[in-house]
Amino acid sequence: MPELTNWLFVFLRAGGFLVLFPVFSATNFPVTVRVALGALLALFIAQVLPPTPLAHADLWGLVGGMSVEVAVGVLFGFVARSLWYALDIAGAIIGQEVGLATPASLNPLSSGPTTEAATLLHYLAAMLFLSLNLHHELLAAFARSYELMPVGGAHLREPLLLDVAGRTARLFLFALQMSAPIIAVSFLILLVFSVLGRAVPQMNVFFESFAMRILAGLAGLGLTLHLMAQHIANFLGRLPDDVLRTAQLLGWR
Repeated sequence: MPELTNWLFVFLRAGGFLVLFPVFSATNFPVTVRVALGALLALFIAQVLPPTPLAHADLWGLVGGMSVEVAVGVLFGFVARSLWYALDIAGAIIGQEVGLATPASLNPLSSGPTTEAATLLHYLAAMLFLSLNLHHELLAAFARSYELMPVGGAHLREPLLLDVAGRTARLFLFALQMSAPIIAVSFLILLVFSVLGRAVPQMNVFFESFAMRILAGLAGLGLTLHLMAQHIANFLGRLPDDVLRTAQLLGWR
């Protein structure tokens, strides 16, 4: 029974982790495969863990421990998926500046409709995520989290809340850095057409600027896509350490 209890608690944390795990939590990814992956991951990890003290707890103790493990897994998943939230913001800004914010399109990698720019960035991030084998590193970081925070060892502390809040705030800064070139191009286009509007009052500046904003915005997006890929790769490389940092703060007394 201790082995089964260990497997159950690891499976609950792994299940919460895979709910928000990048790429594997996409709407078109089979749920059965996700559940099987969580069960297999729990089978490998539970074998090397000592028996958890929660195995001898009463019913309410078990329910509370199970709820905590699910919440811990969801928090790890949020940290691992933070880049995709930043890309949603960056895509919304780019779409607004270029003029392609509406209509929103369905994105298989997101739970709801997004702009075309966000969909492009999502696919770019997913390609880098898989080609750099960062999904392996994230799963390895999840396994190492039990060294820093064993089953039933989670404690909610102020440093953890400050760390999560600071990391969330940095998502907006990252999104602004990603969309900064397109914002600059859009500003220059509006500045040029504002001058033309003063010089040629008969010109319908508001209507004529739309085509130029789309053309210049898409050109700027294409020319800076390699820089965006470097930013995304650097952010992705920090995700395993961020998961371990979160586990360390959760297990810190």
